Amino acid sequence: MSTRLLPAVVAVGLAMGACAAASCGPRSDGGDAPSRVPARTAPAPARTSSGAAPARAEAPAHSRSRIVFLGDSLTAGLGLAVSESYPSLLQQRLDAAGLHYEVVNAGVSGDTSAGGLARLDWALDGDVRILVVALGGNDALRALPAEQLKQNLATIIERAQARGIRVVLAGMEAPPNFGRDYIVSFHRVYPELASRYQVALVPFLLQGVAGNDELNQRDGIHPTAEGARMVADTVWTVLKPLAEGEKRSGS
Repeated sequence: MSTRLLPAVVAVGLAMGACAAASCGPRSDGGDAPSRVPARTAPAPARTSSGAAPARAEAPAHSRSRIVFLGDSLTAGLGLAVSESYPSLLQQRLDAAGLHYEVVNAGVSGDTSAGGLARLDWALDGDVRILVVALGGNDALRALPAEQLKQNLATIIERAQARGIRVVLAGMEAPPNFGRDYIVSFHRVYPELASRYQVALVPFLLQGVAGNDELNQRDGIHPTAEGARMVADTVWTVLKPLAEGEKRSGS
């Protein structure tokens, strides 16, 4: 991995640490909070860009197909208004492009790939056509085996594809303090899965944002509104042609 990426990689590790600290600690009421999100960013269950909870399977079908973003606090938009999270910004891009999808933000702070897999079924309620998977940062923070990350993401992709859902895989990086072998094995997970399952790949979700003080909040961790716009730019490059292709195919 290029040494030029190390500041960004360090920032990613810190970001995931903050996610875990913010969402995995004890609640003020004494209960456990293994993985929760402030209600104004990404409530559970997942919310659509309009703030409405997605319909359950038995509810009448919505007029628009869905794009679901399965991720952690970076996807949830921790510290931002709902309208400033990158999934919400992508809803605006889709609308402006005449691509009539409903974006569902299924980001949960502190979530790992195992957590995303555990909640996949309810995240995919409704007419979901595209799933954006942005998980792995918290796996790296906890030094979970890269092979475990790979298996969890592979299962998510397989289950989505079994439903006829197209997948976008957003890559993350491991912090350098666990050694080169771990960094390299972690980095390889995403392109290897993208190649194996023929899914679209965003090489690094926080490209150009991680490690840049001007694009992160005062904690130096989570993107500012401007940083989130850059994340949206990065994802849009991959998502737009996929969304257009789905509409053209009429599937």
